[in-house]
Amino acid sequence: MRLALPSPGYRGVSGGFAVAALACLSVADLHVTTLHPLAELTRFLGGLIRPDFPAVEAWGVAYTVAFAVLGVGLGAGAGLLIAIPFARSRGVRLACAALRSVHELFWALLLMQVFGLSATTGVLAIALPYAGICAKVYSEIIEEADLSALRVLPPGTGAASAFAYARLPDVAGRFADYTLYRLECGLRSSLVLGFIGLPTMGFTLESAFRQGRYAEAGALLLVFYGLIGSRRLWVRRWSVPLLLAGAVLALPPAIGHAEVGPSLVRFLTHDIVPAPLRTGEGTLPALWAWFRPILTGQILPGTAQTLVLAQIALVATALGALLLFPLTARRFAGPVGRPFGRVLLVAVRSTPDYMLAYLCLQLLGPSMLPAIIALSLHNAGIVGTLMGQHADAIPYRADAPRGMNLYAYETLPRLYGQFLALLLYRWELILRESAIFGILGVTTLGFYVDAAISELRLDVAVVLIASTALLTVAVDALSRRLRRSLRINDLPVRLSGPPAVARGEAVGA
Repeated sequence: MRLALPSPGYRGVSGGFAVAALACLSVADLHVTTLHPLAELTRFLGGLIRPDFPAVEAWGVAYTVAFAVLGVGLGAGAGLLIAIPFARSRGVRLACAALRSVHELFWALLLMQVFGLSATTGVLAIALPYAGICAKVYSEIIEEADLSALRVLPPGTGAASAFAYARLPDVAGRFADYTLYRLECGLRSSLVLGFIGLPTMGFTLESAFRQGRYAEAGALLLVFYGLIGSRRLWVRRWSVPLLLAGAVLALPPAIGHAEVGPSLVRFLTHDIVPAPLRTGEGTLPALWAWFRPILTGQILPGTAQTLVLAQIALVATALGALLLFPLTARRFAGPVGRPFGRVLLVAVRSTPDYMLAYLCLQLLGPSMLPAIIALSLHNAGIVGTLMGQHADAIPYRADAPRGMNLYAYETLPRLYGQFLALLLYRWELILRESAIFGILGVTTLGFYVDAAISELRLDVAVVLIASTALLTVAVDALSRRLRRSLRINDLPVRLSGPPAVARGEAVGA
């Protein structure tokens, strides 16, 4: 007889994550090593107040937009095609999970070995993971759509025809909304690719930070915020063909002249093949002797540090979102404070967390603290924005209380299921970013990936990246299981999705 274990409730899940974060704090490196962090922060804020706009290179802005437009365009197009068989094919779902579980920077570091510092590297580094992400999200949108149109189709209608005539008209608007949000993410990814040498705004931004040119750095940030904030103005149905054509024309030339064909053959048949197989010693003992130091010296300690960073950042995100979401909610901020709160949260969530971590690293010195601050601020901005939207959708009664009583007794209890759904959905994404922060010196899995690529040990790098992907997939599976057990799996968790009207009965898990 199988004993059914009780499902954890909201209190149990929240308490478990909080206790785990406290345990992680006891082993995390949170030291501030710079002598005058406040002085550096003051100089940076001074650069934001007095930005040097003439120093901004127009081509860097053009390359940032071009990589994002083409990368998102390819990823969304491939994702739309894959979304049709996504729900029916386990193989397709596994392939999409593998694509989206590898961060864009890891894809870029691998693609650079074949295509060099070229536009192909930048575009594909965005397109590959976004294809997996878009396929999953588009499939979910299709599954949530009204099925009534399918019932009137004639017998024998093919899957593609059924999708084009019965499903696509109903979901096209939501596809467009999500793709527009994905373009915002693509702009952030495009900027971050500059930190590894591609000629986007991130390349100039890193140079400005490194050399203390904070007025130029402030101008670059403000221009980037302008791109993000105005994307609904320059991305319209009529402008999409012009954007695609302009992006193709604006692509930068390759740095160097690598021969792609031979490079690709060497990469697939030699560089990423484990060393024992290349030397003809492909026995199990030889492979184990090669893999064991990677496992014990890199995968296990890197995984532990990645989980520690992600767990602390997840709980800090939760606390930040609880503090920030009233700034965008109509009942709390009012007509005067709400625009300010919305601008603040848009700025926070629009700033790439990798870039925030780099900035905090210059201010605080090398430790886990800059990465925690960056992840928490960025994700709290996203979760806080969504929580504010859902708070505005609550049908408050006429005699509802005000102030803290409205927050603690009327709003938060009715939104707590949505709050947990958002956090559990962001958990996988926070973990992906935690791994990549190793490139900045934090000893997560990305630290060992970067070291292996720098030493041209690409076989080791691929093993480490695969370990990162498996860890991400495992956390995603655990997150989905928790959402199902809490009966919050169907709540909207996408920034572009419509807020559901909060219902009191949805909170009693």
